[in-house]
Amino acid sequence: MRRDTGEGYDDFLTELAKASGIETPTRADLARIDRKRARKGSNDDWHNPHDPDAQITKLKDGRTHLAHKAEHAVDMESGAIMAATIQPGAAGDTTTIHETMKPTVESVATLRRDPELKLEGALSEWVMDKGYHSNEVVVAIESVGKRSYIAEPNRGRRRWRGDEDTKQAVYANRRRIRGNRGKRLMRRRGEMLERPFAHCMESGAMRRVFLRGRENIEKRYQIQVAAFNLGILMRSILGKGTPRGLHGLAAAVSWLHALVESVVRALKSSWHGFAKAIASIAARLRRQSGCVGNGRLATAC
Repeated sequence: MRRDTGEGYDDFLTELAKASGIETPTRADLARIDRKRARKGSNDDWHNPHDPDAQITKLKDGRTHLAHKAEHAVDMESGAIMAATIQPGAAGDTTTIHETMKPTVESVATLRRDPELKLEGALSEWVMDKGYHSNEVVVAIESVGKRSYIAEPNRGRRRWRGDEDTKQAVYANRRRIRGNRGKRLMRRRGEMLERPFAHCMESGAMRRVFLRGRENIEKRYQIQVAAFNLGILMRSILGKGTPRGLHGLAAAVSWLHALVESVVRALKSSWHGFAKAIASIAARLRRQSGCVGNGRLATAC
């Protein structure tokens, strides 16, 4: 719906067609007019009356939808999601990253209260893709004494014009991501960060939601993330991270128990027959030699 007039998209296209000389436009006429029109998906002009928080967003597969954006902060060691936020769909990564870093720091501060956990190096390194690279983000991480490993897009030759602090922060980040450790962290990021997205979005079917309002969607998404973290905890304790896997583990344990019992019974029966055969041979040898022993085997009489 248009923000200024309140008319729908089809009504708006019909008015454009009539203004261009088409009195009774068909669907093909409307599609042709819409195809040639510039800036047809601006959030400044259009909104969804049923979900005002949703924004017109171009998805990764090229489609355009009213959508929201999910962001994760993942621990690189355990794979647990430390923070998950729902952001405006059209907002840039360099803008929304600050809203995700705040709950991440709060989660780590909560974990530090447990004296049994050793978190000396927590939050010392931040690894991100090139969508999050900006002078402000790099300087913000550098200002609190942490190291950034943010992939840098190809922007050509930079002209700093006397901004020495920003220059040093950007060059230090560039030097780190080109080193061996930076390359290892980038590869591990692709594994540890994309896997939770696949679990939550694809396996958990959160790619498409049937809720309205960013607050409601974020509540539902937090439940999804909590289930993912619970699966990691179950896998560390029981070796299985899903109820189906746990059921399969119980079946495997019962089958293994039955196998061990059958093997033990077979060994007992075979050992009993083997012992009887040995006793019979020993008695025959004693009778042939004319010796009467005390029940022990001996080499001579």
